[in-house]
Amino acid sequence: MKHSTKVSGNQATVFLHDKIYVSDASLLRDDLLDMIDQGVIELRIDLSGLTYIDSSGLGTLVTINKRTKEKKGTLVLTGAQGLPLELIKRTRLDRVFTIE
Repeated sequence: MKHSTKVSGNQATVFLHDKIYVSDASLLRDDLLDMIDQGVIELRIDLSGLTYIDSSGLGTLVTINKRTKEKKGTLVLTGAQGLPLELIKRTRLDRVFTIE
């Protein structure tokens, strides 16, 4: 998995690419939690380049959503399509996340 980030003040857009597996999910979680701890609480995660996400990747998104809400921020998922969107819907996380 590759990801890139654009940060502006307390806002960031994270672009995810390829696939997210267990090892990728923990690195992504650590990176995003560090950003949140540094005051970035308005997150947009662009999933348009993502082709696969496993349960640990979904768990990372849930963790990040919870942490942003604790800090009075928001998490928005954008561009979800294909298998990642299907998995989000199957697990009913589309009821948890704001998806655009």
